[in-house]
Amino acid sequence: MHVKDLMAKDLLVVDKDQNIHDVLKIMKKHKISRLPVINTNHNHQKELVGIITEKDIAFRLGSSKYGNLAPSHFHVSTVMTPKPVTVESDSNVVTAAKIMLEHKIGGVPVLEGRELNGMLTKSDLLSTFQGRPFSEIAIKDRMKTDFISIGSQERLVHARRLIFDEDVGRLPVIDNGELEGILTAKDIALSMMSFRKVVPDKHQPARIRNLMVEDVMTQNVKTINQSAVVSDAAIMMIENNFSGLPVVDDNDKMVGLITKTDFLDLMVEMEEVH
Repeated sequence: MHVKDLMAKDLLVVDKDQNIHDVLKIMKKHKISRLPVINTNHNHQKELVGIITEKDIAFRLGSSKYGNLAPSHFHVSTVMTPKPVTVESDSNVVTAAKIMLEHKIGGVPVLEGRELNGMLTKSDLLSTFQGRPFSEIAIKDRMKTDFISIGSQERLVHARRLIFDEDVGRLPVIDNGELEGILTAKDIALSMMSFRKVVPDKHQPARIRNLMVEDVMTQNVKTINQSAVVSDAAIMMIENNFSGLPVVDDNDKMVGLITKTDFLDLMVEMEEVH
């Protein structure tokens, strides 16, 4: 299967001079976490110059380096990753999966020649995990058991730092051994943007430290049992637009986490076996 068979062809892009607030609104509306960034050159041609993700936004908005910068002055060019990794539309999807794993990214712009032609994400690859053999592989055999968690009473700035230092996309929120919620880079990005809009600049450094995980986390988290199969997890993640799922035992105790990255690892392993 080729990249062009799975990629999103109805491509959404943002200009490098657009405001970050507009970007977050686009991401929220279309339930996506990354966007290719374009620039119109002197020949009036649109060229790919970067990629911007929710994680990039969360990192910049919570950074002391940009602490005095008003939200209206946050432009895409300030936040984006320039010169993004790309794939060709005729590439094999497993090759694309390997590229995403190697570079620890969740999606790649797709080129046909030099022209931006689409976007391929981990979510697009999830659709291939249906039927055999994926309906015969238990989640407990693929989940991560050494997941990183945080407490609901910890500060949001600490959670933000943990997400970037550990290079994860989400943190299960656990109090006294019980799963109380989940916190994602998207949650942090949206909360930081709202915070900067309503809190006067001079009060932001002090008040941002009063934001707690429980103020921002998603509660009533959906989970999946460790005895379920990976195809079940893929369907649940696609239907709910999740990037990861907490895995529980028969007593509803969280015992692991399965993410899109785990699915890509499985895809590459199975290709190498065959």
